[in-house]
Amino acid sequence: MPRVLRDKRIVVGVTGGIAAYKVPELVRRLLQGGAVVDVVMTPAATEFVGPLTFQALTRRPVQVSTVGVWQGEQAGHVTLGAQADLMIVAPATADVLAKLAHGIADDAVTLTALACPAPLIVAPAMDHYMYRHPATQANVEVLRARGVTIVGPHHGPLASGMIGEGRMAEPDELVGAVRQVLGRQGPLREYTVVVTAGPTREPVDPVRFLSNHSSGKMGYALAEVARDRGAATTLVSGPTCLAPPYGVRRIDVETAAEMAQAVRETVADADVLVMCAAVADFRPRAPASEKIKKQTASLVLELEPTEDILASIQRPGLVKVGFAAETERLLEHAREKLERKGLDLLVLNDARRTMGADTAQVTLLRPGQAPDVLPELPKDEVSERIWDAIQLLLELRKDSALG
Repeated sequence: MPRVLRDKRIVVGVTGGIAAYKVPELVRRLLQGGAVVDVVMTPAATEFVGPLTFQALTRRPVQVSTVGVWQGEQAGHVTLGAQADLMIVAPATADVLAKLAHGIADDAVTLTALACPAPLIVAPAMDHYMYRHPATQANVEVLRARGVTIVGPHHGPLASGMIGEGRMAEPDELVGAVRQVLGRQGPLREYTVVVTAGPTREPVDPVRFLSNHSSGKMGYALAEVARDRGAATTLVSGPTCLAPPYGVRRIDVETAAEMAQAVRETVADADVLVMCAAVADFRPRAPASEKIKKQTASLVLELEPTEDILASIQRPGLVKVGFAAETERLLEHAREKLERKGLDLLVLNDARRTMGADTAQVTLLRPGQAPDVLPELPKDEVSERIWDAIQLLLELRKDSALG
């Protein structure tokens, strides 16, 4: 459960477009993250998804009308807007974009948005030609200039049967945008971080490679949490099946050498390097230029060591965090790695239990301190704990510099 969503009051405005069918899933994911969600709808939106659907999900009344009976201190759209930590309009039709740009407030969604001082996110969705029309583009630019976050639209199949730009962003991307916007003023807003993730692939021939079972889930979760806390985040990723985290700069690499080069380039101005990637320790010394045929009687691969990326980074002031995926004598090997690589923090895990899993049981090691053994937790919560430890290191360094 992302901490950045916990107990946040989020207003979801739904307008009249076919993409409204995606919004219940968006609401469900926000609720799963611990947010308090209120839904407001235009009358046209109710033709696509009924208010009862959102009421059943949120266990809260759904606002459709611009007038109604106000209870106690509640003042309908005014109260919802004033109390919100964030509002998101999805789908945002061409009509509602025009109204938001020009301050027209004649339905529950636009009324609430006008009465909401909190950050606003809009997810445009419409036919390709409607979106590309100069009027719509001008309205989008007006909103962007005001600080509104525009997510999408994307190129793809549209309800009209066309394939073009106008498809609403998917719920995963929208949740990422919500998390990023909520975290802008987080505790890491003054910091730049680099996170590595996933495996590397070392070619044997043009179609085969040496790699490992890393899924990249932990590294991606670490990048997302850094973003949630306001950090300018770069993710250097080996090959994975994971979608790029919203608001995170991602650099894709294949080999250990490519990852080393990317890390050296991105870490120059960084405050923190989190080396979570499962980088290959060895690579074939002489990869074949053509596919090795199966008819070969036997095959011997001569391997050579790859560069130790983390040990090679020696920059004063940089907080260095490493990972140790071990299979035997875990603490002994982890302590040796902590000292040899000059790390500020090392995350130890059992490689046989963690790689590819959705949960992890890790131990945090710091120089001169007793190991901090964490229980088995979902990887997003493990990532929160790791960043808690990194933040403490940054605060101690800041206090030391000021003192």
